[in-house]
Amino acid sequence: MKKTFNQDLSYSSLIRSLLAALILACTAIAGAQAQGKSISVNKVIARVDNYYVLRSELEEYIIQAQSQAQGQPAPTACQALERLVVNKMLLAKAEIDSVIVDDKLIESQVAARMDYMAKRFGSEKNIVEAYGKSIESLKYELRDPIKQEMVAEKMQTKITEAIKVTPNEVRKFFNSIPKDSLPYIPAEVEIGQIVRYAKVTKAQKEELRARLLDFKTRVEKGEDFSSLASAYSEDLGSAQQGGDLGFAKRGDMVAEFEGTALKLKPNEISEPVESDFGLHLIQLLETRGAEYHARHILLRPDYNRMDMSEPKHVLDSLYNLMKTDTLKFEKVAKTWSEDKNTADAGGLIKDQQGSSRLALDASMDYGLFMMLDTMKVGTISAPMNYRTDDGKTAMRIIYYKSKIEPHTASLKEDFEKLTNIVLANKKTQAVDEWFKKAIADVFIKVDPEFQECKMLGIEPEGN
Repeated sequence: MKKTFNQDLSYSSLIRSLLAALILACTAIAGAQAQGKSISVNKVIARVDNYYVLRSELEEYIIQAQSQAQGQPAPTACQALERLVVNKMLLAKAEIDSVIVDDKLIESQVAARMDYMAKRFGSEKNIVEAYGKSIESLKYELRDPIKQEMVAEKMQTKITEAIKVTPNEVRKFFNSIPKDSLPYIPAEVEIGQIVRYAKVTKAQKEELRARLLDFKTRVEKGEDFSSLASAYSEDLGSAQQGGDLGFAKRGDMVAEFEGTALKLKPNEISEPVESDFGLHLIQLLETRGAEYHARHILLRPDYNRMDMSEPKHVLDSLYNLMKTDTLKFEKVAKTWSEDKNTADAGGLIKDQQGSSRLALDASMDYGLFMMLDTMKVGTISAPMNYRTDDGKTAMRIIYYKSKIEPHTASLKEDFEKLTNIVLANKKTQAVDEWFKKAIADVFIKVDPEFQECKMLGIEPEGN
């Protein structure tokens, strides 16, 4: 059957949605526990080697898919189960093919997810109270599904990395959609930003340096570095490992960290060193050829006590120059914006697929959504304070570059969106073909409850 705009989620979206669903499910469980409600036991509805699909996964995936459907039909239970089974197949085959993800990357993602949850709940203390579990216990529970997410995504990339899309394929796809079935595209906008981060005050730096120097003295007097890192380091990912960052190749770490680490002798501890992440106390453990093994204690500044005078002065000056048309926004953003993710693109904010066209709906940051409602296309905002996704205090200028009004999909207006859909379809097809060839390598069993489902040739148990 030909897929159009109402396609299933692509596999990379599926994998990301599973983790989002996990966090939502955890939140729901915490709420139910707080109210004294019982949680029903999950039923295993499919098995792929040593990986299982639970009913809750299916339900959460369907909910997630419905939230992303944008008015189009969400996948059926059979389609959703097929996607989940294929995801487990990616994991099983990755195990057979020895596809692995570096532990440092996994720990980094665990820390990022915990930071996200802390923002949703307001603080780590609120998370502990909601779940009745320690932060370390929750990180332990998240680690395995995050590892599975990253392994499956790496396996999918291995299968689909050579796939490309031509303009002719996009035109052919568009022309295959019946004119009366063309979807209605909601309003979209292009937005740019120039960001300047608040600076750490001299007093804060001195406080952090003093704390790190105290830790260094304590280690020199016999205390264990890893115990101090576990207790005090604000790098949540490595703190679980006593600050251990494992072996790193030259270029893996930020320059300030690496430059300091490589000057140390084995077991020597550095003076406090500053990077974009905060202040580090570094201990070199060993070197191995071009690699080095270090651990650290990281202390971050209190973002609520940052100095806003520098970003305000810079952005006020730039705003006045742009208002008088002396400077163009894109050039200013490339030169002056400190947000590395958007600066190179002239300040344009892009979505996960790399598109600069953002949906003007509830998925957008509420403050940004309300601001655009007061602006005209082509204008820039005055500098304003805001908090970045990773919790940093900053100031930015917003540029309302363009607005695409709601419309029926067209080849000219929506070529980028159509290209992404064709690419996702081709990748889905490639994974499906791979699945059919690889199915003989693993054990698969599907609950007879889903005997009506026709999943890539898999017969439910009992058929």
